[in-house]
Amino acid sequence: MERIKTGIPGLDEMLGGGFLPQTANLVEGAPGTGKSTLGMQFIYHGILACGEPGLILTFEEFPQQYYEDAANFGWDFRQMEKEGKLRVVMTSPEVTKTDLEQVGGRIQQLMYEIGAKRVLVDSLSHFERLSADPAQLRSIVYGFVNGLKREGLTAVLTRENAALLGESDGSDDALTFLVDSYTLLRYVEIESAIHKALLVLKMRGSDHDKTIHQFEITSRGIEVHAPFEGREGIMSGSPRRMVDSFVQAFVRR
Repeated sequence: MERIKTGIPGLDEMLGGGFLPQTANLVEGAPGTGKSTLGMQFIYHGILACGEPGLILTFEEFPQQYYEDAANFGWDFRQMEKEGKLRVVMTSPEVTKTDLEQVGGRIQQLMYEIGAKRVLVDSLSHFERLSADPAQLRSIVYGFVNGLKREGLTAVLTRENAALLGESDGSDDALTFLVDSYTLLRYVEIESAIHKALLVLKMRGSDHDKTIHQFEITSRGIEVHAPFEGREGIMSGSPRRMVDSFVQAFVRR
């Protein structure tokens, strides 16, 4: 099956070659884990290597911030915009939702203008202010996600998780069932040092690597490395060696 490559070393292999076309792919993590960087790298690779123009919808940062962040990795977003291959748009969930519900909205016009194939939505967390009712919020996000798919876009949707280390703060909810893939980024403490972990929790319609991998943010962007070995409890934030768990379970009584 055709795959939409992220261009992130190690991640495409975990995804079985990349995302499936015209899917919504949630990337969730604590502040600073690299959610926006992952999304920008997905957009950059599409433009540079695949000839697929991209759109970035931001509900918080000004476009200038994305230009500067991208430049740190050697990605010239300004030039890509001048060439009509990229649009960075600061908007709001309210406006974007309305745009996708009507024919000829601003977002749709921008998509057609550049022939967009990929979109980064940064971040889905801002949709939570549209409704305090979980059922209604799911309906809103469902309509939004379907609107992106209807336009033929493959989307990366970021979402904030306030839990820096350890178990989720409870933001994991039914919204994760609305997306086609769900990737979790986490901080992990190992021997008094902080590392980053990546896990693909779900990928609808395809098999995927279910092991927890280390990753880092380099001068070239995100790079996913080998799985954590010989440890368990990785996603709890404080992993322990498997032998330690064995000793605790069967020896130390």
